[in-house]
Amino acid sequence: MQREVVELINHWQRRNITGFYCENKDAAAKKLLEIIPATSTVGRAGSLSLDELGIMGLLEGRGNKVFDQYKPGLSEEAGLEIRRQGTQADYYLTSANALSAKGELIFLSAYASRSVGLASAKNLIVICGVNKITSDIETALRRARHYATPLNCRRLNWNTPCAKDGVCKEPICRFPEYKRMCCQVFIIEAEITPDRLKVVLIGENLGY
Repeated sequence: MQREVVELINHWQRRNITGFYCENKDAAAKKLLEIIPATSTVGRAGSLSLDELGIMGLLEGRGNKVFDQYKPGLSEEAGLEIRRQGTQADYYLTSANALSAKGELIFLSAYASRSVGLASAKNLIVICGVNKITSDIETALRRARHYATPLNCRRLNWNTPCAKDGVCKEPICRFPEYKRMCCQVFIIEAEITPDRLKVVLIGENLGY
């Protein structure tokens, strides 16, 4: 394990966050299946990293009840209700938009459900590829807003200024002209409840 990763996990420990390092996606999926009991319910946030990991299908396949708002055929209203239910599941899975080498975790969200899950889920697991590590919290915030968000807007075909040219235009990104994605900014600096928050860091590039 690289020295930088060891230092990062040590920073998390001092922030009351449990950190794990997995070399690749397969090892990370195995670790998640070890952490989450087969009898637990599981919710999720929108995350390309989770999709690339394929963990929701693995959990559902072994018998976990999964609240997945992205299943085909759901109406918008039904999807929003599943989002709300997912935040109250035994485990809530998400990924960070960026993290600092000192351990802060950055999330930008359109729907408040992810912020609710981050703040109050019984058990929160954040997965993150090493491509999202930045030098400090200021750089992490810039990465989330100016790099990850434009790419996600393009991927999801959202009508935002940044989706057109990849440049954040926060001063004009307003409703109803645009469907803004950066509605909530959530920063985790530490965790008060022992063993509630776990981060699975993966030694590959995942998501944006």
